[in-house]
Amino acid sequence: MLETLHSARNTGWQTPSIDRRDRERQQAHRALAIWLTGLSGAGKSTLAAAVEQRLHLAGKRTYVLDGDTLRHGLCKDLGFSADDRSENIRRAGEVARLFVDAGVIVLSAFISPFRGDRELVRALFEPGDFVEVHCDCDLRVCESRDVKGLYRKARAGLITDFTGISSPYEPPLHPEVRVDTGNESLDACVDRIVGVVLGALR
Repeated sequence: MLETLHSARNTGWQTPSIDRRDRERQQAHRALAIWLTGLSGAGKSTLAAAVEQRLHLAGKRTYVLDGDTLRHGLCKDLGFSADDRSENIRRAGEVARLFVDAGVIVLSAFISPFRGDRELVRALFEPGDFVEVHCDCDLRVCESRDVKGLYRKARAGLITDFTGISSPYEPPLHPEVRVDTGNESLDACVDRIVGVVLGALR
């Protein structure tokens, strides 16, 4: 069978002249991938922004990868079928890995509904480099926060393959952090996430 020129089998890994450890030494902290997962409306993006603010004030290099933002660029060719959702998370995971290699603490906020996809992302990182945060929130609370009207449209059949309504969400079995965003305050959730992150950076 003929292979295309761009097949991964016909390419190699480029060895960098400056590696991750060099960057970490320069900035005096290690890199880390923080992966926030949960239903739409569970507070992933809000938490990612608040945690980033706290870490930035502490002098850490950070970046937020947001699911909605990536779908306007890198993943704009993807829909919401199971296969497209998996590809969306695969791409996001690869980008997060590049940020960690660059010495950055990257916060990724994605529904990422399928457990297997999240485990494939985790496998991209060295042990201790990946912190999974389950933004746990009752579906009714998520629907009450539905400022975009997405849940209403999904229940009316206007949106298909919507997580929590017509497509499943598989919660993490053993996340590093679980925050109850339906009952805990934003500050309390941020405190717990930042505490785990700073502990991992030591």
